[in-house]
Amino acid sequence: MSYQLISNCIRQLLEFLMLASSSSFKRINSLFCCCIVLLSLSDLQRQLLGVLGDKGERKSSLSVMAGNQDDDNAATDDDDDDDGQPFTPWNVSVASGHALLRSPQHNKGLAFSEKERDAHYLRGLLPPAVFTQELQEKRTLHLLRQYQVPLHRYIAMMDLQETNERLFYKLLIDNVDELLPVVYTPTVGEACQKYGSIYRRQQGLYISLKDKGKILEVLRNWPEKNIQVIVVTDGERILGLGDLGCQGMGIPVGKLSLYTALGGVRPSVCLPVTIDVGTKNEALLKDEFYIGLKQKRATGEEYNELLEEFMTAVKKNYGEKVLIQFEDFANHNAFELLSKYRSSHLVFNDDIQGTACVVLGGLLSALKLIGGTLSDHTFLFLGAGEAGTGIAELISLEILKKTKVTVEESRKKIWLVDSRGLIVSSRKDSLQHFKLPWAHDHAPVKGLLEAVKAIKPTILIGTSGVGKQFTKEVIEAMASINAKPLILALSNPTSQSECTAEEAYTWSQGHAIFASGSPFDPVMYDGKEFVPGQANNAYVFPGFGLGLIMCGAIRVHDEFLLMAAEALASQVTEEEYAKGIIYPPFKKIRKISAVIAAKVASRAYELGLASNLPRPKDLVKFAESCMYSPTYRHYR
Repeated sequence: MSYQLISNCIRQLLEFLMLASSSSFKRINSLFCCCIVLLSLSDLQRQLLGVLGDKGERKSSLSVMAGNQDDDNAATDDDDDDDGQPFTPWNVSVASGHALLRSPQHNKGLAFSEKERDAHYLRGLLPPAVFTQELQEKRTLHLLRQYQVPLHRYIAMMDLQETNERLFYKLLIDNVDELLPVVYTPTVGEACQKYGSIYRRQQGLYISLKDKGKILEVLRNWPEKNIQVIVVTDGERILGLGDLGCQGMGIPVGKLSLYTALGGVRPSVCLPVTIDVGTKNEALLKDEFYIGLKQKRATGEEYNELLEEFMTAVKKNYGEKVLIQFEDFANHNAFELLSKYRSSHLVFNDDIQGTACVVLGGLLSALKLIGGTLSDHTFLFLGAGEAGTGIAELISLEILKKTKVTVEESRKKIWLVDSRGLIVSSRKDSLQHFKLPWAHDHAPVKGLLEAVKAIKPTILIGTSGVGKQFTKEVIEAMASINAKPLILALSNPTSQSECTAEEAYTWSQGHAIFASGSPFDPVMYDGKEFVPGQANNAYVFPGFGLGLIMCGAIRVHDEFLLMAAEALASQVTEEEYAKGIIYPPFKKIRKISAVIAAKVASRAYELGLASNLPRPKDLVKFAESCMYSPTYRHYR
C-alpha cells in the first residue's frame, strides 16, 4: 500500500464521477464525493499518514482534484492548464505546515515552540525567533499606534482577526479602552461607508433576494454547524449614517467580535449575517465598488417573505436556542420584526432593547448623584424612534416594578420630541403606533428648547441620530432648572452626537452629569477634570447573550432586560461616583458581563424559560468558566 497508489485510485474514481453526464450519475457523484471527503478526514487520512510515516516521508496537505492530468502529483496547481474544462476543487488538508499557518483559529505566528515547529513541519516557514504571545501583542499594539488614520487601524485589526484569531482577541481584551473605538463605533461607521473599497475577504454570510427559496442551503454553506448567536442586519439604518445596504456587514462582524472579547462567547459559535434587499442610497448604486445588489430596496411582501424564510431556516438549521440579534433595521421593520418573532424565536433587538438596558443602567447608577427614585424624575427624549421608545418603555417597566402603579401612570413623566415637536395627544391621528403610548395631554410645542422650558425635565436624553441638537441654550435651560442636570447624548457615531462632553460641561458651568453613545476624552473645566461616561451597548449585549446561552433560554422576557440594567448599575463603585462617573470602566468588562449573564440566567431559571438543567449553584463562577480564553494552546 503506498500514498501514490491510493492517491491515483481516488483521483480516477473522482474523474469518472465528474465526467458522468446523466442526472442519476450526478446524484451518485455528489454522494460519493461527500463520502470520500469524510473518509479522508478519518480512516483514510490516518492510513496515509501512517504509510508515509513508515517511509520517513511527509505531506502537509492531501488534495484530490477532479480532472487532474498529472499522474506524478497528488494535487493540482490552480495555475495548471485545464484546457477550458470545468473541474471540482476538492481539497482535504491536514493541519500542519503551510496549512496550519493559514488557519486563523490555529495559527500562532512566531509563538510556535521549537518542538511544535518540528512536529508540525514548520521549519523554514517561519523566522527562527520564538516570541511569546505577550511579545506578539506588544509588537502588534506598537504597529497599530503608528497608524494615524482610524480606518487604517480598523483594517489592520480585521486583517489580524483573519490571520491570528487568538492574538486578535487577546489584544482587544487587554486593551479594550483603546481598541473598542477601533473595532466598533465610531470607526465601524466609516468602515461600513467604505466597505466596498476596503473589502478583502469574506467575514460573514450574505443572503440576498437572489437566494429566495434557497436560504436553508445558504446557511448550510457556513463551515461551522454549532451556531449559538446570529447578528443580522439589512443595512437600512446603519448607526446614524442611513441606508448602507450590503455594506452594513461591518456591524454584525463588529458586534460578534465584542460578543467574544467582552462576553466570552466562542467565536466559532457566532455568525454575522447581512440580508441584502437592495438599497435606497443612490451614491452606492452608482459606485462601481459597491458589493451588494444594485437595485432599489425591496419592501412590503417581497421583503417580509425573505425575512420569514430566513427566520424559519435559522430555526430549522440551528434549533430553538439560537439567539438572533437584530441590528440597525429601520424603525418600521425593527418594531415589526421584534413583535412578530419574540414569541416564536429567541430574538433580541440591540437598538431597542440593548440600548434601553444600557441607558436604564446608567439612570439607576446616576440616582446616587442626583438623588430620588426613577419615579421622582421627569424625562425628556429628543428622538422617538426605536432607541428612544425602547428606552422609554424600559424606564416605565422599572418604575412599574418598583412602585406598583399602572402602566399608564408609569409613562406619564416620560415625554418625547420628534421631528414635528412634542408628542402630545392632539397628534394621535398622525402618529406611528410605537409613539402612541407617549402622547400625553399637553398643548402643542414645536422645538426642543421650548419643550425643555415647558416640561422642565430633570433628565435629557438624545436618540435623534442628528448632531448638535443640544445647543448652548438647551443646556443652559437644563442647568437653570436643575442643580445637577443629567444629559445623555446617545446618538452615534461621534459626528451625530447631540453635543460633545466639553459643550455639556462648559455650558452647564460644570454642573452637568454627562454620558454619550460615542467616546469623548476627559474635559478640564474651571481647574477640575470631568470624566464623561459612555452609554455603550457593549456593556450589556455580550453578557446578556452569554446568559441566554449558558442557561439554554428559549425566549427573551422583559424582566431579563431589567435584571441586566440593574446588574450593570451595581458595578459602579463609590470611588467612581465621587468622580461623577455613572458607568463602570471597560477594563472590568468581563467581570461585568459575568454578573449580567448570571442575573439574566437566574431570572430565566425562575421563570421556567431555561432548558439547561440542573441550575448551577454559583452562576457568576459558571459564567466565568464558560468564557472563551484567547491564550494560545500547546500543540502535540
